[in-house]
Amino acid sequence: MKDTKYLEIVKAPVVTEKSEAAKQEGKYTFKVDPKANKLQIKEAIEKCFNVKVESIRTINVKPKKRRVGRYTGLTNRTKKAIVTLQEGQTIDLG
Repeated sequence: MKDTKYLEIVKAPVVTEKSEAAKQEGKYTFKVDPKANKLQIKEAIEKCFNVKVESIRTINVKPKKRRVGRYTGLTNRTKKAIVTLQEGQTIDLG
């Protein structure tokens, strides 16, 4: 895989109060491609941020019903990955 492929797997960091608190324990949360598996996510994180990944937990986020005026629809389905880094490793998300 090329570096651009890794950027397609890891979409964006998730910035919430809960994810910010988890950074103290070395756990980082990212939005990832719903079709990516744990091995692909691990390889992408390691190549993009030059860190060693200890474990990955993934969550499939189901689409929610939304309504705009008289039209109803669903939001896009997404996938989140909680990445635990090895001892002493950090990611600077800016």
